Order: sequence, then structure tokens, then C-alpha cells
Amino acid sequence: MKKIGILLIFALYLTTVQAQIITDKTSKKFSVGFDFYTDILTETPVDYDARTINQGFNVFGTYNFPLGKSAHTFSLGVGIRSQNFYSNTQIRDFTADTVEFVPITNNYKRSKINLVYLDFPAEFRFRFKNAWKVGIGFKLGVIINSKAKYVGDITPVGPRVYTKNKRLNSLESYTFGPTFRIGYKWINLFAYYQPARVFQRDLGPEFYPLSVGITVVPF
Repeated sequence: MKKIGILLIFALYLTTVQAQIITDKTSKKFSVGFDFYTDILTETPVDYDARTINQGFNVFGTYNFPLGKSAHTFSLGVGIRSQNFYSNTQIRDFTADTVEFVPITNNYKRSKINLVYLDFPAEFRFRFKNAWKVGIGFKLGVIINSKAKYVGDITPVGPRVYTKNKRLNSLESYTFGPTFRIGYKWINLFAYYQPARVFQRDLGPEFYPLSVGITVVPF
């Protein structure tokens, strides 16, 4: 929640800055958007039971280059992405190079890992009658933060604890993948598939997230 709060403050700051610089002349050159989505893992380890909803959040700003005299644009920008993966497992040993998820046998409320990336999106945006929009793009992500959180018992009979471990081992430094958006005016359906591994080969499970949700572009 703390990280999401920081991201929301950052998003509000971007929005405020955006509102200050927008004029009739520049309104089509800059965009600020917010993605709200869930992550679906297309491949998971044995005994890893992912939660149905793995809520994530992304905020981005882009500069839009017009394609000729049309309403279509090519956009380049930067963003912050926060992904959460909830499951019935914990990392066995946070000091080991090899990341292994094992099932939780005690009573627990929540177990998740959180990954934060600095993203660099590029996107072709096609506008039809200045209302309907289709975006086809690609983005590169750089890992900037990671942690694991657990709320539950430490033995079959308790006590209940809250633990947080920072900087997970053996994460891939970079991620990449295609993006797609389709929508009307300021709201869009959004999808992003990451064919790049989350963890390094042979040092962690094969996670390939598919993010699906909505994009809100107030500016």
C-alpha cells in the first residue's frame, strides 16, 4: 500500500504538471495515462496457486509525434509500473541465489511479491473521428525495486506476524514486451504480454505475466 501511495502521489504530480503546460497548441503533443490491471501468469511452478486478481498499477507520460497531417501519432515516453503476484507460497531462502517458492502450510492472510519497473514505452496511436483509438506498441522495463510480503502465522499454532523482505535475488534486470490498447476518448482496454523472464534462467521459476485491464488518459 505504501508503494501504491507513492505511485499515486507521483501520478498526481505528473497530472498537475501536465495541466500547467497544456495549451491549445500543445494539447496533442503530451499525454499522461494510468493503467489499472491484473496480472495473469501464463506459466507457474508446481504447487504455485496464483490468486485470481493480482492488481497492478502503471503511470506513464508520453510525447506524441504526429504522423504526417493525420490524427495518428507515434509516442515515446517513460513510466513507473508496479506488479503484484499473490499466491499460496513463500520464497524458501531469501539469501540463496536460486529463488524457490514453497507452499505455505500455516494459516495466513496474504503472501505476495512486488516488482517495480521503470518503463520506456513506444506506441503507434491511431485515431478515428478523434474519438476511437487503437494503440500498438512495445515497452522496455528496468527493475528498480522488489520485495516479498507475508502476513500469517509462523507456526501451525501462531503467532501471526507481518514480514517484508527487500531486494529479491536473481531477478532479470530488464523486461520487454508488446502492448495493445483500444478505446473511446479517454478510456481504453489495455493488454501487455511479457515474453521475457522475471527471474534469471535456472535461478528462479518461469514467470511470463499477461497484464489485462483499463487505461485512463485524462490528458
